[in-house]
Amino acid sequence: MRIKDTLENYAFVAPAVVIFSIFYLIPFLYVFQLGMFEWDGILPTKTFIGLSNFIEIFTQDKIWWNAMLNAGYITLIALTFQNAVAFLLALACDREIKMKNFYRLIFFIPPVLSEVVVGLVWQWILDGNYGMFNTWLRGIGLPGLAHNWLSDPNTALTAVAIVHCWKGFGWGFLIFLAGLQTIPRELYEAARVDGANAGQSFKNVTIPLMIPVAVLVGILTILGSMQAFVLIIAMTGGGPAYHTEVPVLRILASMRASSRFGYACAQGITFGVILVAISFIQYRFSKKERA
Repeated sequence: MRIKDTLENYAFVAPAVVIFSIFYLIPFLYVFQLGMFEWDGILPTKTFIGLSNFIEIFTQDKIWWNAMLNAGYITLIALTFQNAVAFLLALACDREIKMKNFYRLIFFIPPVLSEVVVGLVWQWILDGNYGMFNTWLRGIGLPGLAHNWLSDPNTALTAVAIVHCWKGFGWGFLIFLAGLQTIPRELYEAARVDGANAGQSFKNVTIPLMIPVAVLVGILTILGSMQAFVLIIAMTGGGPAYHTEVPVLRILASMRASSRFGYACAQGITFGVILVAISFIQYRFSKKERA
């Protein structure tokens, strides 16, 4: 009887394992295999070079690690600014305020918009010659601050990061809002009976129960921000001079511009392992904090 139950359990899990293997595990192993070859992606001949591509990534490719730092900078802003805004807005919409359903709809519009369209619109807004933002700065008497935000190496990456946060905060908003609505209202009433004020209820009820949600939002933010590239292609194309280059753009450049398909596969594997490691570390750290 126990063997039958075990086989039934495996039968239920088998389809998910098969799908995961076909679409994730097997492609991962194949890409790792290609990363050990020198190949232009077109000709059938491949030259086996072992781990040379991976060694080159870690010892010689400074542009790759600069792209990683750029993605890390965007991710840092998203983890702090974007998620803070998302949580505060979710907290506001969780309360009994007028037109809160309308606000929920408005806040979720940016994430569902096309990244290409958003990038092109913001490129026009931040244009140094006729952009709306510079026109607004001149209109309020600050013409000295007006310049081409996306062509200046000192501001291009920050501008891209802020637009990325504007585009993506709606996802965090929805998840935070869903988490807040799962908190039983009886807990707040019990805290109020015990004499707790709003700040104490927030500290002792809301924050502890929202930690798992915050961890989930944080992991999704890291994975999404580190892999951002469509918005960047539309806004800057990775320029000026690699200042907004991110890892996915580097991988595409290795494949298309340099015709180093094997090296691009090695970059992809390296990038994937780094993302998994960062997510795992964040999860373990948050688990210790909750304990």
